[in-house]
Amino acid sequence: MNPEATEPEEEAQKDALTDVDASNAPEVIAPVSPEARPIAAERSAVAISEPEQVLASGEEAEALMARLSRRAFLQAGIVTAGIVGGIYAFNKYAPVETTAIGNGIKTTLREGHERNESIATALFSENRAAPEFPRERAVTPRNNYHGETPTPDLSAWKLTVEGLPEGSRTLTLADLKALNFPEISATTELKCVEGWSAIVNWSGWRLRDFMEKFPPPPGTNYVAMRSEPEGFEESWYYVGLDLPACRHPQTLLATGMNGVQLNADHGAPLRLVIPHKYGIKNIKLITHIAYAPQKPRDYWAERGYDYYAGL
Repeated sequence: MNPEATEPEEEAQKDALTDVDASNAPEVIAPVSPEARPIAAERSAVAISEPEQVLASGEEAEALMARLSRRAFLQAGIVTAGIVGGIYAFNKYAPVETTAIGNGIKTTLREGHERNESIATALFSENRAAPEFPRERAVTPRNNYHGETPTPDLSAWKLTVEGLPEGSRTLTLADLKALNFPEISATTELKCVEGWSAIVNWSGWRLRDFMEKFPPPPGTNYVAMRSEPEGFEESWYYVGLDLPACRHPQTLLATGMNGVQLNADHGAPLRLVIPHKYGIKNIKLITHIAYAPQKPRDYWAERGYDYYAGL
């Protein structure tokens, strides 16, 4: 091509170079002024910067924690006041039991005891045994007498059986031994409502063998046992027991503990061992056994404890 092109030819070349399809041309975006910036963009910028502001402001974080702490303290105070007020109202206004069983426990609590008793008696079976343990695990339990340990003259001890069809009977320890009840030895766990327990080996006679020799009259539902040694009136004690529990094969009239005769600390000369009930029912130094159609008196039930006291 001639480098010295004429003027009309140069114009034609320029037109050819600039004649580009507009549809293929890149889009040109004009700058947007700050005034025309979208609101959403501003919000996004604020949201992104908030964590940096919170992290950067320790004083604001401390102020927020202080507000939360005050709120939690006020809420805890309101809840505590409600609980204390409820307990106060219950103690002041809830009806108190005034029955033969007890006269100090709230009626609502006694009703709870009785519901538990109805469930326990429904589930009770003479075929369900309390756990037994190897003899070598036996230990000496606590004395735990309520009050002074009575030390009466054991040679003068007698057992009175009341409620028999023919009247009362009085027996000495020699009389009981002469009846030749089968000797039983069992290593069971004595559990106290205070939270302690002890595995103990007991020896004696089954209470149900005693009851077969001295049968209760028709209509008997309970057995009362009392400990009333002369000269130790402050230590007198009494329990009420349901008849099925007394007839359980593990319920014993014990005369020995851990291979030796009972001593005064543990209820000599005769005590009850009933491993499917708490220790409060395991009366020591028995002097009276009586049959009854209704619930007899019970020392701890009169002081608000569960009458049944089952395990």
